[in-house]
Amino acid sequence: MTPWFGLHLPSYTHPDTSPAQLFDRVVAQARAAEAAGFRLVTVMDHVYQIRGVGEVDEPMLEGWSVLAALARETSRVRLGTLVTGVTYRNPALLAKQATTLDTISGGRALLGLGAAWNDVEHAGYGYDFPPIRERMDRLEEALTIITGMLHGEHVTFHGRYYQVEDAFLRPRGPSERGPRILIGAKQPRMLRLVAQHADAWNTAWPIEPQMVSAAWKNMLAACEAVGRDPATLELTVGTMAHPFGPGESAEPSDGVMTGSPEEVAQTLMAFGQLGASHLVVNARPRTVMGVERFGEVIHLMDQMA
Repeated sequence: MTPWFGLHLPSYTHPDTSPAQLFDRVVAQARAAEAAGFRLVTVMDHVYQIRGVGEVDEPMLEGWSVLAALARETSRVRLGTLVTGVTYRNPALLAKQATTLDTISGGRALLGLGAAWNDVEHAGYGYDFPPIRERMDRLEEALTIITGMLHGEHVTFHGRYYQVEDAFLRPRGPSERGPRILIGAKQPRMLRLVAQHADAWNTAWPIEPQMVSAAWKNMLAACEAVGRDPATLELTVGTMAHPFGPGESAEPSDGVMTGSPEEVAQTLMAFGQLGASHLVVNARPRTVMGVERFGEVIHLMDQMA
């Protein structure tokens, strides 16, 4: 299997870009991705820049607003979050946002969901940040509401954390069962929630195929436990890659796949051989040039098919 590609935009910070030009820079990257052969563009859903990517006070745009605007600035790429933490929004409102994006984009919306983890922004914006067990409880309740609404149901639900009465979506958008739901998960309970509710499972951020192979065995066990056919669940991989340009080289970087476009293509093809339907790439450098250079990798993999 030759996987298709998504581009993940993990930062809105560029040293040569003023705050007034931030969205123009995002548009340029998204359009470059479309031209280079990417089929998905994802953004973070955070209010602060996250640890490990940049400084907390760096610019951060609101993800769903960005996606709605990108829906009018692009024509082919799918658009989604990687991922929306369940603690930030009422789940019925989140379902409404997702189906509105699906309507605006002509059926290109993807809903990435997670239990949330960034304590700094929860404290800063006044969100509760309960222990992980409770955040997973909230995610489970939210998924019950969201999946029902996206699938066209009128949902009444009275849980510990969320209550809705006859919640429904009009319009629902062009996707028959609403935007597809993607969840990243590693721990047993999260894997069970993926098996029960998700259309796609993301492993983030491995750079070696054997890491995915081991994780997929756990996902298969979760599917068996809930009686789901694993063939109905997309295996997706989030990874970081820096294909070098002519004459360029760098020291190996932890967590980032490096090498010539040919070498990167060979490694990424191995993910497809494991059954990954698509790869969401955090491409380095984080510029339009970096996006265009990764287009060489996509072209090489098409030739390998």
